[in-house]
Amino acid sequence: MATSSFALSSYMSVRAPIVAQRSRLVGLSSVRSLPRRTVVRCQNKPKQTSPSPSPKPTPKVSTKFSDVLAFSGPAPERINGRLAMLGFVAAIAAEAASGEDLFAQLSNGGIPAFFGAEVLFSVASLVPLFKGKNVESITTGIMNESAEMWNGRFAMLGLVALAFTEYLKGGPLV
Repeated sequence: MATSSFALSSYMSVRAPIVAQRSRLVGLSSVRSLPRRTVVRCQNKPKQTSPSPSPKPTPKVSTKFSDVLAFSGPAPERINGRLAMLGFVAAIAAEAASGEDLFAQLSNGGIPAFFGAEVLFSVASLVPLFKGKNVESITTGIMNESAEMWNGRFAMLGLVALAFTEYLKGGPLV
């Protein structure tokens, strides 16, 4: 704004004397006696809008066994996190109900139940991946893939911390 008013005043100060000299030659009254009327027009340049980019096509998800269960694939951390969430909640609930620590629960018949749940949850997690479903497209809102991954990670830490605390304490946590 300051530069435009400076440019306008500089232009007017240079042009006014020239017009005044010409008007005297022609016999017109002085320009200085005429009322000044300044018109300033501002135009907003229209923004060049590019066509909206089309959504990127989702890459085809590989359904090969080696790709799904690869180290950086979609299955390993997800399955481990789901099993850890199940194991942590089951261990705390069984400990609160029976008063046995985690090691006593496993030694008193918990291993077959653990393997049964492990197989059931692993197969249930792998079936959509082998059908070519993309995990990001299934989840929305607060129940999304990122939340599930973080909950699984915290459950893994919680299960290890529970076992370590019960080992150091020598008995159940609750």
